[in-house]
Amino acid sequence: MNIQPAISFANPLFDSLFDDRVQVIYRLVLEQGYQSIESLATRFGVTTQTIRRDVNALCEKGLCRRRHGGVDVIPIEENLAYAARLTMNLDAKRMISRSVATHVPQGASLFFGIGTTPEQCALALTQHQGLRVMTNNLNVAFALSRNPSCELTIAGGRLRNTDGDVIAGEAHDFFSRFEVDIGIYGVGGVAQDGSLLDFNHDEIRMRSILSEHCRQRYLVLDHSKFGRGATVREGHITQAHKVFTDQPVPEPIAVMLEEAGVELIVASVSPLPVKE
Repeated sequence: MNIQPAISFANPLFDSLFDDRVQVIYRLVLEQGYQSIESLATRFGVTTQTIRRDVNALCEKGLCRRRHGGVDVIPIEENLAYAARLTMNLDAKRMISRSVATHVPQGASLFFGIGTTPEQCALALTQHQGLRVMTNNLNVAFALSRNPSCELTIAGGRLRNTDGDVIAGEAHDFFSRFEVDIGIYGVGGVAQDGSLLDFNHDEIRMRSILSEHCRQRYLVLDHSKFGRGATVREGHITQAHKVFTDQPVPEPIAVMLEEAGVELIVASVSPLPVKE
């Protein structure tokens, strides 16, 4: 059977991890929810043992979960695995990151929080000169380490292997030791009332301390985060100085931002970075 890839992962990580059939299974689960092993075996004309191996591969990477003789989506109260988040809405994240780069001057001091959108922002800043960066996100550190003029300081503590970040208790006070020009951070979701949501207390503790010790707060998030559920509430969207996204935000959120004097930047083009 000739199966066309169902998802454009746009990342060599997925090309190396999954063959076409596994990509199709993942797409089916994302779009339709629960899929039984038997129905998938029939669909692809292979044995149930083959499908179980495919499902195991997806579940081991944290992309899906096993349930009642089949495979299902990750519950909303849990975050997707880093490998899945890395490529979700990737074009939007890149567009946001290019916009952020135009607002970061050469030689700035920066905090970077966790998440794949801040990571894309770091990649967009690899040509900036003289940046001083403090982060608990190892993916950000690796991206900016390509720039020999960038001074990097990373948080110490227990590494979250699947995400490449440090959020455990020993890292909580890391950002409080500095004061920087700009803090760049993402969020798990934004509630209808503008509350910021994440998936565990360590994540929000690090984000909260980061936001307290920077002169400008840049919240970076693609359109999928608005209305997305997560379990832990801390902070509000109006506490940012600038909000970068890729599509117009819900009207109530737009009104909140305008009334609070928060600059909303909807990235729709690919601007060149500032050169100051």
